[in-house]
Amino acid sequence: MAEKKSVERIAIHPVTRIEGHGKVTILLDENRKVKQARMHIVEFRGFERFVQGRPYWEVPVMVQRLCGICPVSHHLCAAKATDILVGGEKLTPTAEKMRRLMHYGQIFQSHALHFFHLASPDLLFGFDADPAVRNIIGVARKHKDLAVQGVMMRKYGQEVIKATAGKKIHGTGAIPGGINKNLSIRERDYLLEDIGKMIQWAKAAVDLARKYTEDHLEELKDFGTFPSNHLGIVREDGALDLYDGGLRTVDAEGNKIFDHIPVQRYLEFIAEEVRPWSYMKFPFIKSLGPEKGWYRVGPLSRINACDFIDTPLAEKERQDFMALTGGKPNNITMAYHWARMIEILHAAEKIQELLNDPDLQGTDLVVRGEPRREAMAVIEAPRGTLFHHYRINEEGLVTKANLIVSTTQNNEPMNRSVTKVAKDFMEGKDKIDEGILNRVEVAIRAYDPCLSCATHALGNMPLVVEARDESGRLLDSLRRD
Repeated sequence: MAEKKSVERIAIHPVTRIEGHGKVTILLDENRKVKQARMHIVEFRGFERFVQGRPYWEVPVMVQRLCGICPVSHHLCAAKATDILVGGEKLTPTAEKMRRLMHYGQIFQSHALHFFHLASPDLLFGFDADPAVRNIIGVARKHKDLAVQGVMMRKYGQEVIKATAGKKIHGTGAIPGGINKNLSIRERDYLLEDIGKMIQWAKAAVDLARKYTEDHLEELKDFGTFPSNHLGIVREDGALDLYDGGLRTVDAEGNKIFDHIPVQRYLEFIAEEVRPWSYMKFPFIKSLGPEKGWYRVGPLSRINACDFIDTPLAEKERQDFMALTGGKPNNITMAYHWARMIEILHAAEKIQELLNDPDLQGTDLVVRGEPRREAMAVIEAPRGTLFHHYRINEEGLVTKANLIVSTTQNNEPMNRSVTKVAKDFMEGKDKIDEGILNRVEVAIRAYDPCLSCATHALGNMPLVVEARDESGRLLDSLRRD
């Protein structure tokens, strides 16, 4: 009988400083080579079933319960779908601009949360820093100004959401065919007081992310990085548009795969694959197939896919960002942070522009038209492109729902980043230390995943990593409290 070769299993469970709960397993063969590396999503969403049998007008409020971090994105995407169900997709100027203001507030607060609270400890202290320091408390102690900025920027974004949606979390501002409130003069003036400071801080955040990327370029250009396709929505003229537009995908060289596709046709171009070891699906571009058709979404992909940004400060930063790769798509995984801060600057500029628009005080809030039984909608959530698809019966009850969330579309890229980091830093090592494990998490955090669209971990959770052979015998363990 041939001798059974041992395989060492390394598990990171849970992955910290992300929204939601997941784990990573890495198998090393007897030669300390990575045999397999996977990111597992261990939570089950189920909202496609929960909404079945419910009246369509409840859906924009119900689906927000997917997430406490980005409820506005689900609220607005579902509202855009229900607009079509009531024939009211051509919103009044007041309704569309109020929704856009709500959405930019969401982008602003979510990006601030991720960059300052979840990602900055790795950037400021280094991947190998003591975990007791490498966290938001450590940032507050050693970089007080940055910590305060992060808190105040997120607070401002939430105030924008409150003024447009009625409350900061799980609001009700968007309804089928429009909105249920406008922006009062008092609310407008309150938000205008601090928008100049928010733009200043957003610009400083871009500078910080850019400097980090450029200063560590030799290390970062291969860190969890690989060529990939990118998907985002763009305006008719090719501008970045986070609220509405046509679907565009580009390959790693910048060639367009498809362009300006209306969301109603998304099923002609995008399919989803199921794998037995994850609750998340694996979307891909149909024309390329599952092996080559996977793609990335989110800030990095949106900046890569658009032709320009229609706010001046963010557009200048976009040009500098693209210059790093000679105008071709930037495929550096850690460049997500730089792209994310360009978007937070864009959101701040858009908020200022909208606050000065008198349409926000309009009183024509809702439209109705020819009702329909099926609707698809798309929006750019902070983490990437978000699809909502609903069918209803003659009584207005939901009979089918399909949601393709941002992190689902980044599922394959995140797994590839985990594999790349594992191979680069674990192979041949006799002992896996905490700094190496953190590198795996750093690569995942770059995508700002929302694994369950419901929960949030700051990074102070206990972590026990055990390495065992195939028989289950404990070979090594590492504990982090």
